[in-house]
Amino acid sequence: MSVYDYSAKLNDGSIQNLSDFRGQVLLIVNTASQCGFTPQYKGLEELYSRYRDRGFAVLGFPCDQFGHQEPGGDDEIKSFCELNYGVDFPLFSKIEVNGDHAHSLYKFLKSEKGGLLGDAIKWNFTKFLIDKQGNVVERYAPMTTPDRIAADIERELAR
Repeated sequence: MSVYDYSAKLNDGSIQNLSDFRGQVLLIVNTASQCGFTPQYKGLEELYSRYRDRGFAVLGFPCDQFGHQEPGGDDEIKSFCELNYGVDFPLFSKIEVNGDHAHSLYKFLKSEKGGLLGDAIKWNFTKFLIDKQGNVVERYAPMTTPDRIAADIERELAR
C-alpha cells in the first residue's frame, strides 16, 4: 500500500487520484482557517512555490475536528486561503482525520507513522512527508513550521 492507492474529493468537487502524483514528493497537511497555526499556510505555499518545478506538491485537507476551527464550506475555505495566503496548492474538500469517519487516506497515514499520542492526529497542521514511491517517510507535529521541513523535502527530491 502507498498513498497512490487513495483518492479524495478536491475543493471543486472533482475526484483526485493520488496516483496522479506518482514520482513526486508530497507534504500532506490537515488544515484549518481559524487556528493559531493558520499562518502556516504562507509557509506551505512558499514551499510549494519553491519546489513545485522539481516535483513537489503540498496537499491541503481542511478538517473541522479540532475546536471547530474550520467551520466554512469548500468555497469559503478556498477564498480564505487564496485571499489571505495566496494558496495555489491543491485543496481538498473538508474531511475527518480521526474517528470512525476518518478519511481512508488518513487512516493509512496514521498507521504508517504514529505520533506522540499514538496514531491519532493531535491537532490542525499535522504534516506527513511522502517520498516519490508514495511511502510515508516522516510525520511532523503541528508546531513544526514549514521552513523547518525544507531540508527533508530537498533530501527526498534528491533521491
